[in-house]
Amino acid sequence: MNWTTIANYLVSNWLEIAGFLATVLGIWLTTRRTLLCWPVILAADIFYLIVFYRAQLLSDALLQIFFLIFTLYGWWHWWRGVREEGEVRVVPLGFRAMIVAVILGAAGSVVLGELAKRLHAALPFLDATLTSYSLVASWWQARKHTANWWLWIVVDVTYIGEYLYKDLRATALLYAILVGLAVLGLRDWRRAAATYQIAA
Repeated sequence: MNWTTIANYLVSNWLEIAGFLATVLGIWLTTRRTLLCWPVILAADIFYLIVFYRAQLLSDALLQIFFLIFTLYGWWHWWRGVREEGEVRVVPLGFRAMIVAVILGAAGSVVLGELAKRLHAALPFLDATLTSYSLVASWWQARKHTANWWLWIVVDVTYIGEYLYKDLRATALLYAILVGLAVLGLRDWRRAAATYQIAA
């Protein structure tokens, strides 16, 4: 591989690379529970909205629109928590709320899958299921539930296979990194939750 090949790759895939970098930085900042994560994630959402639309992964493109909404909500919700409590505090996820979210995720998978199939999207039901449960994980993240990291680990591992199949190699690598960051986030958020319990 020579410099010309690398330069051509960077030029033709700059949007995916920008999304890659913004996502890694945004998720790392999320593991640190810092408000700066949200504007960085907002930029990543926009980059990947375009990338997935071009790849005809329509459920993933639609997911980015929902991510934009959840990102703005999460930014506001975390900011309010910092203003009131001085820091972003981890909040336990109740069993009933978890069951409702899992059921809604399954229902969303069916509805989005049927819609994606009619639009001739690539991998309609797999993509729809990953999209639906990504929304659940995003909601839990915005609400500061540690369970979001468990769900992201499962979803992101599955996404790696999907993106390799669609020849989105940089994005597959990104999701491998995201699995590692989700493990880091799970560890750090669990420690934070334990610290709050001891302090209480």
